[in-house]
Amino acid sequence: MEFFFLGDEELVTAFRFIGIHGVTARDADEAIEIFTGITAGKKKNISEGVVIESCHVLIITEETAIWLGDHLVNWQLSGNYPLIVEIPGIAGRLEGRKSLVDSIREAIGIHV
Repeated sequence: MEFFFLGDEELVTAFRFIGIHGVTARDADEAIEIFTGITAGKKKNISEGVVIESCHVLIITEETAIWLGDHLVNWQLSGNYPLIVEIPGIAGRLEGRKSLVDSIREAIGIHV
């Protein structure tokens, strides 16, 4: 499995329609448990009967990223797979969060 989604129930369903499997995280503890299972690097049973054999890109919502906190930061700094992609949740972008485009523009110094 190349891509996997971790977030709210509505988006899990939406991603399933385009062929990307996912799991719903209802709170921070559940998100951390699932994230730890995904990043373990072995064939792993994840909640709801989903088995992950390999995951190269993990798509998560901004809310899930906040729940993961330091676990997510430490994983991103490790340089290991899966790569993490944050997307806005079903309610839209959370206030104070930069988009990927904003981060790239800031990094290369383009201000429009």
